[in-house]
Amino acid sequence: MQIYPAIDILGGKAVRLTQGDYDKSEVFAANPVEVLRGFKAKGAVNLHVVDLDGARDGSLANFETVKALADEGGVFIEVGGGIRDEEKIKKYLDIGAGRVILGTIAIRNFEFAAKMAAKYPGKIAVGVDAKNGYVAVDGWKTVTQVESFSFCARCVQAGIDTVIYTDIATDGAMAGTNTEAFRKLKEITGLRVIASGGISDESELLTLRGIGVYGAILGKSLYKNLIDLKRAVQIGKGEL
Repeated sequence: MQIYPAIDILGGKAVRLTQGDYDKSEVFAANPVEVLRGFKAKGAVNLHVVDLDGARDGSLANFETVKALADEGGVFIEVGGGIRDEEKIKKYLDIGAGRVILGTIAIRNFEFAAKMAAKYPGKIAVGVDAKNGYVAVDGWKTVTQVESFSFCARCVQAGIDTVIYTDIATDGAMAGTNTEAFRKLKEITGLRVIASGGISDESELLTLRGIGVYGAILGKSLYKNLIDLKRAVQIGKGEL
């Protein structure tokens, strides 16, 4: 199981939100590159990056910060937040991102997402952010009528095999993740699931590994020292 420590960027700083609420942001570091260096020192080989400004307004507000993370090197970077056209996809891939996450655009223009997945094989994932079982978009501000599990199945059928699934109700709340949702997602043949939202202790990582999810994203649990990243990486490798 791949472990993805997370850096969420708002105004150029590393922050964490609670349940996707921009009014409940907590700054953890002024320099995200320093955060990445700390992750690497703990054995991280992956990084999950979200441009929160971009997720809200569709801009590349924190592109230079993401580029600085990519220039640091040493990790596989997946990046999301406001990526709604091919130009933005290409810009991120050109600076060294290994995977680009499409969120809002995948709901609003699914054909575009499928086309990009075909054009950039292995480089496109879809972020499915669910609230009460339905997909939320626009930085989690708008809840659609699209049922999240059905949408994940549709992604696989269209050739998009990697989904980052977040239960908004658990994200940043440090009250545990929605393991039952990930059990259900594993029933979708061919889907690589990256679990996100509320993972707060090692036992959950062990459960997710047992379920067979492809990866797990760790955010506030690292910043709050509830999970040790070095041990998390070992759990992902099956060493613990």
